[in-house]
Amino acid sequence: MLRIRNLEAGYGRLKVLRKVSMHINPGEIVTVIGANGAGKTTLLRTVSGLLNGKGGEILFEKRDLRNEPPERIVFLGCSLVPEGRQVFAPMTVRENLVLGSYVQYRRKRKAEAEEDLERIFGLFPRLKERERQLAGTLSGGEQQMLAIGRSLLSRPRLLLLDEPSMGLAPLVAKEIFRHISSLRKDLGLTILLVEQNARAALGIAERGYVLETGRVVLQGPSEELLANRDVQRAYLGVDLNGNR
Repeated sequence: MLRIRNLEAGYGRLKVLRKVSMHINPGEIVTVIGANGAGKTTLLRTVSGLLNGKGGEILFEKRDLRNEPPERIVFLGCSLVPEGRQVFAPMTVRENLVLGSYVQYRRKRKAEAEEDLERIFGLFPRLKERERQLAGTLSGGEQQMLAIGRSLLSRPRLLLLDEPSMGLAPLVAKEIFRHISSLRKDLGLTILLVEQNARAALGIAERGYVLETGRVVLQGPSEELLANRDVQRAYLGVDLNGNR
């Protein structure tokens, strides 16, 4: 579904991504793990069109996305849940979600948009309970559910998730990862998950990539990465003797 080849990207003269290559098959959850500054967010910003690549290619269902504007990429079926959630605080939960239905309304599918909204309330009952509440008054976990629900309302086939557990208490983060896993099972979504919580991300993903200073340094099935001593030491809090 998504194939990235020799992607380079950055900000001005600062090169962040260096010859990054990876692929995601339909129906997979694939994670990209790495430390702060490794280039994870830059990767998603480039795929979603918020940042222009400086080389390489990004093929989404065999279509190169590098010259497409962000709104067109959403229309094509690729949607980003940004780092930090970025909900519209002065607007209600329902109003935030309706904004995510923009693609459906543009296609004059109002009835489908309303059905989708009820489906999101079914996936996230807490949002239904708080649909008239201002988004800025929600807890961090509820705002993350809202950000995910808003992106789902564009009916993506590929969902990009940027650090969904950031700033959340462990139990809340666990709930968010459970929701992410169910999106593939219940909706058939393909998911690219960028996450600093390597153990949780690899726990729900089939495969993973390790990004360091803008380069892919390791890749493989999640089980292999979890067992890799370098990954354990650098990202899982396990020392060389296997102690946590």
